Amino acid sequence: MGLASILKRRKKGQFESVSIVSRDLISSLPDEILGKILSSLPTKVAVSTSVLSKSWRNLLPLVDSLNFDDSIFLYPERDDEEARCVFFSDFVDKTVALLSTCPIKSFSVNGRYEKPRVNGWIRTAMQRGLSELHLRCRHQIDRDADFFFWSKTLVKLTLSNGCRIKYVPKKEGFVIFPSLKSLSLGDVAICHAHFDNLMASCPGLEEVFIRNGDGQPFPPSWTGLVSGDFMKRLVIYSHVPKYTKFYKKEEVWLDTSNLVYFDYSSYVSNFYVMCDMDSLVEARLDLRLWESTIQYDDYDDDYFPMNDFRTFGNVSHLLGAIGPNVKTLHLSSDSLEAIYFCCNFYVMFNNLVTLSFESHKDKGWQGVPRLLKNAPNLQNLVIKGLVHRATGRCGNVCPCFHLKRNFKACLCRSCELSRVSCLTTMPVKVLEISGYGGTRREIQQMRLFLGKLKCLELVKIGVQQEADNNDLRLNLMALPRLSTKCNIQFI
Repeated sequence: MGLASILKRRKKGQFESVSIVSRDLISSLPDEILGKILSSLPTKVAVSTSVLSKSWRNLLPLVDSLNFDDSIFLYPERDDEEARCVFFSDFVDKTVALLSTCPIKSFSVNGRYEKPRVNGWIRTAMQRGLSELHLRCRHQIDRDADFFFWSKTLVKLTLSNGCRIKYVPKKEGFVIFPSLKSLSLGDVAICHAHFDNLMASCPGLEEVFIRNGDGQPFPPSWTGLVSGDFMKRLVIYSHVPKYTKFYKKEEVWLDTSNLVYFDYSSYVSNFYVMCDMDSLVEARLDLRLWESTIQYDDYDDDYFPMNDFRTFGNVSHLLGAIGPNVKTLHLSSDSLEAIYFCCNFYVMFNNLVTLSFESHKDKGWQGVPRLLKNAPNLQNLVIKGLVHRATGRCGNVCPCFHLKRNFKACLCRSCELSRVSCLTTMPVKVLEISGYGGTRREIQQMRLFLGKLKCLELVKIGVQQEADNNDLRLNLMALPRLSTKCNIQFI
């Protein structure tokens, strides 16, 4: 036998030994940890593991998280969807019965089942101290599920994927879900009266997630109202443009003065009623306009002052509530246009430390100069992509040259001074660019940043994989820098 064969066999033996040791290490873990491992798996897999493995057979009672998903078919050989649902429901019945004496912390249902059976599963889980319930299915909640609203242990609730809410109890002086801290509402069918009642009857909520627009054939479930004295985290995604009445006639009313994190993605509404968000630390805005603003690209502020645009929506009060206290602000490329065209007064961002925004080749940077001018304490500027649509309003912070077709550019001294870049007064110390491609226009943009930002200490550049080469890096490193402390780092 040759030396190579001996080494190969020895190496193979080492791998087999490592594999055996790995299996032994898992099996030797305490039962409590093995129970957590099983709880993290889909329940069908957890049950199968317990049945097939002798060493895991007695661990099923330690599973405190049940996740039933009929997309993971128990009977894949059956083509009849209805038959599969029946068999899977039988499997859930048997599993719940098998764990009749075990505590259940989390219960999740994803699929189509008979309403009485689902109600039975929920009732059983609640009797065992349920703290998390996730109904991602077309289950109907009506008066038969009245027990569901009075759980004293439920802390986290998710309703989505076509869940139909036909009933929400309303009793004077009573609070539903007294322990509920987190509520997630996806695309659900619910009337506005029930929605408002649901929100008003859960005063202890600390985080709320609302999502409309994932393909379900329902009108927006969100009424535009959210209130809560204890709410710390609010995420709203409402993209249902075919229901224009909701956006154009309804007011967005947010009474959440103690928010720490706010994420809002929607088409602009006609009016926003906001309380002061004195505790706000971080906000994400994705504000979408109803129509293109490309018709205004040829005009700058000297010819088309604020408030003179014919665009729908007014985000002034939304920004006014966020601006004074937010420390980290993330903006989509759409938001940059909405902030410019739909805000009729200047908002100061006195506490803003980090500003990040996305660019898109079809969206302008009109709102960027306004943001930078009104953020006197900005330290970190993060930009995802530098390529954007050139307009007559972004030249304050970029080298875009856009031909004005309708008039000759004004060359008077006052207008010339007004076009001086606001970058020269910015205290930004860290500039981070991702998606850098090294095009001529991007190099010009970086030349402007490096030549105007006098306080820069660190520039982080994330290069597009297909564009990464030595020439790109050398060209960037060769650009003149106003700040003597500025270092460039490729990430």
